[in-house]
Amino acid sequence: MKKKQSNINNETNINKVLKYQEKELDNIKSINKAKLEETISNTENILKDIGYSVNYNNLSIINKKKTIIVPTWEDMCKEASEEIKEDVSIYDLFTTEELTSNEVAIINLNNEYKALYKLDNTEIAISVFAGLLSAVIDILLIGIPHRTTNGLKAGKLSNYVRNWFEKEFPETDMEELANSKISKVPYDAQDNRNTHIKIEGLSAYYHRLLTLGHDPFLGLLFGVFDILNGTMTSIDKKGKIVSQVIDSYNDRKEKDIFEAVTKQIIHFKSDVTTSMGLPAPFMSVFNLFQFGDIGKEEQTIAEIVQGMYYEGYDFIHFCSSSIPTMLIEAIVRISYALKKIYEGNTIKDSIPFSLDRTKNLKLCTMLFISHSIACSVNVGKIYFKKNPLAINYPEWLTFAKYSYKQLKWMIMQKPQLKEAYINNKLLDNLQLIYDEIDNTYHDYEDKYNIILS
Repeated sequence: MKKKQSNINNETNINKVLKYQEKELDNIKSINKAKLEETISNTENILKDIGYSVNYNNLSIINKKKTIIVPTWEDMCKEASEEIKEDVSIYDLFTTEELTSNEVAIINLNNEYKALYKLDNTEIAISVFAGLLSAVIDILLIGIPHRTTNGLKAGKLSNYVRNWFEKEFPETDMEELANSKISKVPYDAQDNRNTHIKIEGLSAYYHRLLTLGHDPFLGLLFGVFDILNGTMTSIDKKGKIVSQVIDSYNDRKEKDIFEAVTKQIIHFKSDVTTSMGLPAPFMSVFNLFQFGDIGKEEQTIAEIVQGMYYEGYDFIHFCSSSIPTMLIEAIVRISYALKKIYEGNTIKDSIPFSLDRTKNLKLCTMLFISHSIACSVNVGKIYFKKNPLAINYPEWLTFAKYSYKQLKWMIMQKPQLKEAYINNKLLDNLQLIYDEIDNTYHDYEDKYNIILS
């Protein structure tokens, strides 16, 4: 409380001193030059009347510096307080015109900052175009996976990606690899014959969805852990998490972490093109979502995802669905870079790899808009198809990431960066004032002896 009161007193003293100094300057400016000349002339006449002759040519100019004594701050406050009894606010130091000018300056500063991150028409057009193009490709070329007599099929682009995987990882080679010791892992039980704790739903169809070691991302953590410890970590169809040792798979352990990682990757490779291939990343985690009342059959989220995997929503389809998402990233980032180069920025400063708001204020917003449009269209696709396999899972993951970044920017980063921007501008102007004060001081120092009391 004392500190707060001290700050108030300091501000009051400063305002009083400024008001007093302003008043003194006004008094100096108000001196009538003509009246001063008249006073000097009258003085000369008086001197002549009493016998003194004023001859300016005989006056000698003594080249001696005058002394200026600068009072202390306490003395200045005391003098100002004796002259000005009432409290002085900051608004009393400015005229109405000056206050209006200050308000306009603040508005201009805010507008300058807004211009740094506000998208122009070209940037909005780029964002909308990228989002719509991605959505069209998802609808027309990615399609919805379904099982046929010739295997899994979807849109043309999705089929092309699946054919590429099957060509690069032929079925006969993968079967041979799966039967070799180098790909055998301790978490690959396909039923409950060898388990100590029953895994609900464990079968040849679902064992990859229920074991975390088969997750393309989580498997690099849980799969390697299971290989090193000879365990199987799973989330069954009812959402129960189980980690157990399967004695008959004990010979599949590895002691060296590098060998464990190598075996994990080889096992991924052997499973990727099987009829019930690797699940999409994080798909296994949805087994925990034992809630919901979705559709006519009133299924939980876990049951919906399990059905999606059974119908063919696997890792390969996830890769296919990632193409529209990557297209947004490519279009927006390249267009953003070309626009910055066109505006006169260097190639180095225009490279849009970083999402740091201080470097690329508009890029993250453009990407957020594009992915928002793509997800909105995907909602329509799901609604009209009445099929959960219509969801573009990679796009929704990306949209979630940019939504978090955008929300964090709006709530936390934007006000902080705005304050920093305006403060820097004010400090730059304040520095100009300090420089002018320093120059004035040096000018007086050449002409006067300045004593600081």
